[in-house]
Amino acid sequence: MNTLPPLSMTRRRALAMSAVLGGTALTSAACSSGSGGSSDPNTFDFWSFTGIGQKDDVAAYKKLAPDVTVKLTEVGSSAETAQALTTALAGGKVPDLCLIQATELPKFVENAGNFVDLGTLGADDLEGEYLDWVISQAKTKDDVLIGIPTDVGGMGVAYRTDFFAAAGLPTDRVEVGKLWPTWEDFIATGQKYTAATGKPFMDNANTSVFLQAVSQGDEQYYDASGKPVFETNPQVRDSFELALSAIAAKVTARLGTFTDGWTAALGKGDFAAMGAPSWMLGSIRSAAPDSKGKWDVATIPGGSGNWGGSYLVIPARAANPKAAWKYISTMQAPDQQLQHFLTSGSLPTTPSNYDKPELTSYTDPFFGNAPTGQIFTQSVLGLKAFKVGPNTAEIGTAFLDALTGVEQDGAPADAAWDTAVKNAKTAIGA
Repeated sequence: MNTLPPLSMTRRRALAMSAVLGGTALTSAACSSGSGGSSDPNTFDFWSFTGIGQKDDVAAYKKLAPDVTVKLTEVGSSAETAQALTTALAGGKVPDLCLIQATELPKFVENAGNFVDLGTLGADDLEGEYLDWVISQAKTKDDVLIGIPTDVGGMGVAYRTDFFAAAGLPTDRVEVGKLWPTWEDFIATGQKYTAATGKPFMDNANTSVFLQAVSQGDEQYYDASGKPVFETNPQVRDSFELALSAIAAKVTARLGTFTDGWTAALGKGDFAAMGAPSWMLGSIRSAAPDSKGKWDVATIPGGSGNWGGSYLVIPARAANPKAAWKYISTMQAPDQQLQHFLTSGSLPTTPSNYDKPELTSYTDPFFGNAPTGQIFTQSVLGLKAFKVGPNTAEIGTAFLDALTGVEQDGAPADAAWDTAVKNAKTAIGA
């Protein structure tokens, strides 16, 4: 469930957009009622995002531990959940367990004293089961572990086979992947599609190009020492220019991911391709149920990428930390993460699953029986880890917003980079 993406446009937020209107009320309710106050050792409070399938996990846990009561509150988007936790840590009632998106996690790691050192509960014996670059992001400089990773967002490109056929493009997922070994090839394919059909190729340039491309290097907005380098890192600049190229090529539908317009366009089939991490398939399935069998999944340009990922943390003032830890250690064990993938599509953080037949042979009938377990796993195995800093979310949002300004509002493209850098600096107080 994530590590790389900027927050305001991340998957959880995305998935939660339909619930935004109710988010504030939910947040207030989470902060003020029943949080972390139970004296029953078999009861614990759990705050999560909406749209991430935690209800299914809780239901599965109830079958394993029928004597335990889990009070699940879906606070709202990932950002709203993090804000609710921040408010609670400042003096309110905290939950016993909380799900935090990866880009939100660094701020909490910097204040690790607010959380239980999971090593004291037994995590030292388990952390070797998780991708090292993923679990390392939940550790302090002193090696204190405050979170267990629940999933990663291996990347692919979801595309409509019927639309590709109409444009004279190949439809077989292997042949489609060969169309775009590079992002430049991906944009060029879009130009061929749009020229043949007169329709947009992809949903937008910021999440289907910039966000994917910027997440493929070994350095993003921060260097390995934690110094902000977004202004000078060529990976960021090159990814930004790629997105501007896609906008200039007029191959995008200019629809912000997870907006109502984007959701409606998925249902109507207004574009043919989009960047799709493993968890995104559920959004497509939900927004466009009548398109079953018309989609497929091909490899992402460059072959690797990750968008998404989350962690479970236990506040230091939790009333029942042991009950919360038992939930974590049970539901995030490799076998349970594999089951979660089979029911929700979220890719496990436990590499011991990556060669299991249940995952490698899994095919998704909604997406033309694409071997999604294999495709998304390969994209993660090829990924180079990079530093996620305390303001990764704010910086990423500044770049995405600048691109959106060009794509949707007609802002000058030649000024977009300076706008993004300026706003990123303002956001982090630099």
